Amino acid sequence: MADSGVNKGRRRFLVGATSVLGAVGAVGVAIPFVASWQPSARARAAGAPVQADISKLEAGQRMTVEWRGRPVWLVNRTPEMIERTEDLTADILADPESERPQQPEYVTGPLRSIRPEIGVLVGICTHLGCSPLYKPEPNAQDVGAEDWPGGFFCPCHGSRFDLAGRVFRNVPAPTNLEVPPYHFISDTVIVIGEDGESA
Repeated sequence: MADSGVNKGRRRFLVGATSVLGAVGAVGVAIPFVASWQPSARARAAGAPVQADISKLEAGQRMTVEWRGRPVWLVNRTPEMIERTEDLTADILADPESERPQQPEYVTGPLRSIRPEIGVLVGICTHLGCSPLYKPEPNAQDVGAEDWPGGFFCPCHGSRFDLAGRVFRNVPAPTNLEVPPYHFISDTVIVIGEDGESA
């Protein structure tokens, strides 16, 4: 009979110890499992805003940064480029007033930008996703237009866009190039992928 009491005590101890170890093991397995539901650091970074320093971007030049795996073009437009873009007549553009929104509400006017000299555009053709070429000089011979004012030309299927990313008439691309959300945090630094407080 005395042995039976000792066995019950041991049994209770072993059952308790096993239960505690099992609970600790279940928590240990659950933590990484639940953590796996969270997006990875790479996935979070893919959608995160990016900063671009345009202090070395010369007038007339373009630079490219990556945001959400897509190229974003920053163009420093010269006064002549601005004038040529603003002077384009509505009859040669498919959506001159950007009525099919491809840009944030605070990006208005023919230049589709916050500051006239700085254009910010997603560098992907709205036809089939090619990346158009930067052809800023007027009357370029290889764009298939006699009165070319300068802009972006997609050689894959012949789509043309002006220096504000507005699509020309009678080309395959259905809409203007996209303008991503962006704002300036200084005269030379742009945050792409995030609206500013004033927007």
